[in-house]
This record gives sequence, C-alpha cells and structure tokens, in this order.
Amino acid sequence: MTTELTDDEIISEAIKIVKEAEKRGIILRIMGALAIRIHSVGSEEMHKRLGRLGENTDKSFTDIDLIGYSSQRAGIRELMEKDLKFYISRQFLLIHGKDRLVYYHPLNLYHVDIFFDKLSFSHTIPFGKKGNGRLEMDSPTITPTDLFLEKIQIHQITEKDLKDIIVLLRNHELGEDDDDKINMLYISRLLGDDWGFWMDATEKSLINIDDLKDISEKCSKMLDFLERCPKTKNWEKRAKKGIKEKYWNDVEELYI
Repeated sequence: MTTELTDDEIISEAIKIVKEAEKRGIILRIMGALAIRIHSVGSEEMHKRLGRLGENTDKSFTDIDLIGYSSQRAGIRELMEKDLKFYISRQFLLIHGKDRLVYYHPLNLYHVDIFFDKLSFSHTIPFGKKGNGRLEMDSPTITPTDLFLEKIQIHQITEKDLKDIIVLLRNHELGEDDDDKINMLYISRLLGDDWGFWMDATEKSLINIDDLKDISEKCSKMLDFLERCPKTKNWEKRAKKGIKEKYWNDVEELYI
C-alpha cells in the first residue's frame, strides 16, 4: 500500500524536480492544474473550495506534468532515471519516447509525464526550441498564457478544467505581453492561424456568454439582497464573534 501525498507535497516534489534539472542546465517546466495553483498565489483556498477532483476527496492533484526541450532529452532521462531513481515503462518508451516520457516514483507515490517542445492533444500548443522558446519565459511553471491555452485546447472540456480556468483568470489580467498576464496578442496569433483551435476556444465551452452574464447578474443580485436584508439580534450577536469560531455544522457522510 502506497502513501498518498498531500497537494502541498506534490507541489514540492514538482518544484524539486525543476530545480534539480536547473542545476544540470536542463529546462523543465510544470504544467496543468499544479502549475495553475503555483501561479495563483492568494487563491489557493479558492482552488481547493472548487473541489476540482470531486466531493469525495480533498486532494486537487495526483500526478505531475512537465515539459522540456527535445534537444535535452538525454539529460532529462539521466536526471530522472539515474539521479532521481524514477523508473519508466520500456514499452511506453519504445512506442512514445520521442514525444513523451512517463516516469513512476521509486515508491510509486505518483507518476510524472514529460512532454517535449509542444503539447498535441485536441489542438497543438508549440513551445519552440531551447534558446528562444517559451519555456525560458517563466519558472517553475509555463507562462499563464500557455496554461490558458493548455486548458482551452480541450475539445471535450471537463468540469475540473473549467475550475482551473476560473482560478487562472481570477488571478491574472488580460494583456498584450507575457509579464504575468494572459497574452491576448499571442493567443490571437496562434488561434488566428488554426480554425479548429479557434472554434473550440470560442464555441465549444460548457457555458456561453449569455449564460455567464445571466448567472453573474443573479449572483450579484443575491449578494446585494443578502447584504441589505434585515438582521436579527441573534445574527448581530453571532457576527461579533466573526470567523474565529466555527460557523457551520460538520456533515457525516453515510456510505451504504
């Protein structure tokens, strides 16, 4: 039976791999939800409250996704296999090793996906080559722009991906450069050259602009109404204690 790591422990493990790579002159960057959590300082609790993996777990992550340059593949393999003692499926290596490596922790605590130069799933996100590629633009994660692209390229987007997008957008401004912003110019150039990617990004979301506007207006109306509603003496008395004391009832799950 393996030990299950906490979210903070998995984040620490991912950053450790990136830093060990840097010591050897190797560029690796963290992707996915893990990177969004790292890049959204101040909204960690929001990410946790959204429960991206469902109600039956308090964990947000299970594995680590990294990306590097194919020109450093040999160095990455030496780091992971010789220095950090991760093991790899030889069958997977034979079939997919050119574009992707999958490693398993020595104690089987998690696995690490490592991609090279680009992400090719529903649509392709390029990262370029070492020296003038996008991986040098941020650390220890890919840029917020590329994190956003990573999520919106998904054709059949899931609830957990939408939750990641919410946290990412909440914590980053839209701009026209990659200085801790979501770079609309870069995104427009990429999607302006790929109709399919543009189609999924603009038309295939689970919630459209009209739905979002309606929900936002109703939430604002409800919050305003509750802010202005009459408060009883009982309410006022409890309000004085604030959040220093628990103000909810724990609910015991019943499994049948």
